[in-house]
Amino acid sequence: MRHVDHGVLAVGEDGPIEVRLAALHAALARAFEVHRPEIVAIEEVFHARNARSAIVLGQARGVALLAAAQAGARVRSFAPAVIKQAVTGTGRAEKEQVGRMVCMLLGITVRDRVDATDALAAAICGLLRVRESAPRVAHSDGLAARAARGRR
Repeated sequence: MRHVDHGVLAVGEDGPIEVRLAALHAALARAFEVHRPEIVAIEEVFHARNARSAIVLGQARGVALLAAAQAGARVRSFAPAVIKQAVTGTGRAEKEQVGRMVCMLLGITVRDRVDATDALAAAICGLLRVRESAPRVAHSDGLAARAARGRR
């Protein structure tokens, strides 16, 4: 596992929602163009402070899903408890514990710990889950070479 880049996209709280969502989409599209991810890990919506917050969060999440699809990336969604479990070993970890573990696992220091480390934790979870689901082949190189040539 190697840290490549991270950042926090701030589109502000003022102005029409459609303008802020367009700015979010443009920033994500640029990031996907630069980094060309094959897989994007995203946290499922678990709870929000109120209904309005949940709607805005859902709209932003939809924009992120759209940008990932337009970039040709596969999307994997994970519940917050699954992400916490992958990073800390417990699904009930506090945000600070998740942040410390992300920094330790990646060997980095993050100033905007809450937002950035939440996203990095999702990425770590996605990477670990992809590795877990990869097909495993148990054979030696010699056996594989003989099989490829059609020998027994």
